[in-house]
Amino acid sequence: MSNFSSFFASGWEHIVDVKAYDHLLFVMTLCAAFTLAQWKQILVIITAFTIGHSGTLILSTLDMVPANAQLIDMLIPFTIMLTALANVVEYDGFGKFSDTKIKYAIALVFGLIHGLAFASNFKFMLFQDSILMPLFAFNIGIEAGQLFIVLLFMLALWGYTKFIKGTHLKWKVFISGAGFGIAATLFLNAIYGN
Repeated sequence: MSNFSSFFASGWEHIVDVKAYDHLLFVMTLCAAFTLAQWKQILVIITAFTIGHSGTLILSTLDMVPANAQLIDMLIPFTIMLTALANVVEYDGFGKFSDTKIKYAIALVFGLIHGLAFASNFKFMLFQDSILMPLFAFNIGIEAGQLFIVLLFMLALWGYTKFIKGTHLKWKVFISGAGFGIAATLFLNAIYGN
């Protein structure tokens, strides 16, 4: 297997691994706000998330980001809880949390945080002088994995609306509520231990 293939596979496995369900949960909660017709916005928001964690990977590889596993274990579920709230809460300040541009910004910033979890795996794999090819391949693997998860998620939404005749609002509230609840449990476990 070539170096590109091995880094791609590592990125793919990192995101689709059932043990990494916190990242899967974030992606699903993030996408819950969008309808099937908004697939282009979903692609952009998933890419914004990838750009965010790519930035963290670069900084981490250059030893510019400290690694604190306990803090990361608290921040990741916190990002899921905030994303879930942003999906269902209207905001009368400068706009609405549901505005697409706000969601892009959330995905980008939270991608920076999620990149901290990716960084420890990526640094462990890095053994070359140049980080460009490994970083590119790893991120392409993560992006492909995220798009695969989104595809499955959107197929589930399609089945829900087509066969059960459910509304997108109910779907969004259910997924966001479930995401918030699971993330809150992870957050409390990170604070108080298992």
